[in-house]
Amino acid sequence: MQIDPRGPRFAAVLTSLILAAVLVTGSGWLLAAQGVVFAVAALFGLAYSPYGWLYRVLVRPRLAPPAELEDARPPRFAQAVGLGFALVGTVGYLTGTTWLGLAATACALGAAFLNAAFGYCLGCEMYLLLHRGRARLGIAGR
Repeated sequence: MQIDPRGPRFAAVLTSLILAAVLVTGSGWLLAAQGVVFAVAALFGLAYSPYGWLYRVLVRPRLAPPAELEDARPPRFAQAVGLGFALVGTVGYLTGTTWLGLAATACALGAAFLNAAFGYCLGCEMYLLLHRGRARLGIAGR
């Protein structure tokens, strides 16, 4: 499936704002809510996530068509990576291991901010490296 590359970048802006709010407030529940957003995008696709819906309904109609489309698999993988950090961070905050919540949230925020500000998706790059590595090893898969 091909997607408008501006959608994941829009989602990264919203994600950065939420994760910054988590760092300021220390709210494990807010991080858990962001984790649900990551989970929906990773499991069902970017178009089904709340941020994807907001982009599609409110932002995309006001923009010119994208110059090119991109494969949805790397950004979807990036959402799964974000989900992992959100789960670890949520457990940290909700069990009183605040340093773990802070560290996991800060890592996720760093990655989201890189995408939001510079269009550089760390999770997407991880996907491509893993995909190339599997191809070199002759491991079958998508």
